[in-house]
Amino acid sequence: MILYEREAQCDVCLDGAACRRDTGFMPPPNQDEARAALEAAGSLPDTELDIAAVALQLARVDAPEADWRAAAERLTAIARAAVQAATADREADGGDLDRRRAVLAGVLHGQFGLTGDGETYDDLANANLIRVLERGRGLPVTLGILWLHAAEAAGWGAHGVDFPGHFLVALEAPRGQLMVDVFAGGLALDAPTLRALLKRVEGEAAELRPGLLRPMAKREVLLRLQNNIKLRRLRAGAIDGALACTEDMLRLAPDMAPLWREAGLMNQRLDRIGAALACLDRFLELVPEGEAAVRIRQLVAELRQRLN
Repeated sequence: MILYEREAQCDVCLDGAACRRDTGFMPPPNQDEARAALEAAGSLPDTELDIAAVALQLARVDAPEADWRAAAERLTAIARAAVQAATADREADGGDLDRRRAVLAGVLHGQFGLTGDGETYDDLANANLIRVLERGRGLPVTLGILWLHAAEAAGWGAHGVDFPGHFLVALEAPRGQLMVDVFAGGLALDAPTLRALLKRVEGEAAELRPGLLRPMAKREVLLRLQNNIKLRRLRAGAIDGALACTEDMLRLAPDMAPLWREAGLMNQRLDRIGAALACLDRFLELVPEGEAAVRIRQLVAELRQRLN
């Protein structure tokens, strides 16, 4: 059975450094190191990001007690296995997309036993790369990061696809691309299957349309991973935890205006007015015009009155 990511849109948001100064919370050293690595990654262009390495740092922040070194060793083992399997399959290495899919599925799902978690789908462990490597189960986007990691090690092009309700991976070759459902063990998806998948998410009237298979940048994939954690914490009423998650997203994407807005609104809900103002001011620096800017300016004026 194929499950689909139940991702919702949320009107609350988070912040970075300015908000952290208001909490008085001192994270353990393991989180300090991981967050420093995230800030360093935030200064890199997307093409230079090591997607699995960044996901590992996000997982360290989320689970500081977990054995991240063992997870790093497993990532290395996956990369080595992908290289060996790729060089052993001439058709795959020559550009045959279905053979590439089969090779990567053999490594990730066969050799390393990774699969989609259809039983405890909403478990936060499914969005933590360390836990996924320990348990062998995860969300589509977490497994997708491992597919992208293996494909890059093999020297093959691949990218994430933000398909409605269900993260996919596209394998690339000079003569086209192949869509893969990594949650379903690496199932190849042709146009009729994609159309049926879309109808299950958007309704019977939905049809494939231009831009639906737009390639995602690595940073977008990582933010989608963290968005799963943020939204699950919000549903549980854990605003502090959701705010911390968004702050880490901002470390990786410091110019992502919607996240600054979310940070400001979350800080407002937590009655951290100074931090909320710092976040909302940053949003207005990035988005000075438009309806959203007008609403945020009104909110900023109200919050400043509360400080007087």
